[in-house]
Amino acid sequence: SLMISESIWLIYFFFYSFLSFVLTFMFNIFKLFHLNQLFSWFVNSKILKFTLFMNFLSLGGLPPFLGFLPKWLVIQQLTLCNQYFMLTIMMMSTLITLFFYLRICYSAFMMNYFENNWIMKMNMNSINYNMYMIMTFFSIFGLFLISLFYFMF
Repeated sequence: SLMISESIWLIYFFFYSFLSFVLTFMFNIFKLFHLNQLFSWFVNSKILKFTLFMNFLSLGGLPPFLGFLPKWLVIQQLTLCNQYFMLTIMMMSTLITLFFYLRICYSAFMMNYFENNWIMKMNMNSINYNMYMIMTFFSIFGLFLISLFYFMF
């Protein structure tokens, strides 16, 4: 995207920085440092597992989520510049990263075990939790909100 336009690259960078921040913020709130913790942490809270799953899919750039918008802009610019080979490489690498995100999320959903070696201290009414849920809302429904504002104005 940097080869095509610097402004598109900045959009790409800011969107993926936001999506990465949402996930790292969630990991920081719940003190998750290993994937094994992820599997055993949200055993009782299906909402948190679902939001984690949706944030990973948004970071992977799946179409109905906010992470798809920068990829969509790059796809449009690459087709306008007739760079189909670069577009194919970009799409294949995106599918590979999406496969790894899906594998992590699938494992987290399917492996429910209660062996906790870590102290679980979840404060669901904290300000950090509310901020995480607001950022998750924008991560999941951001593409719809942007489309809505585009058609309104």
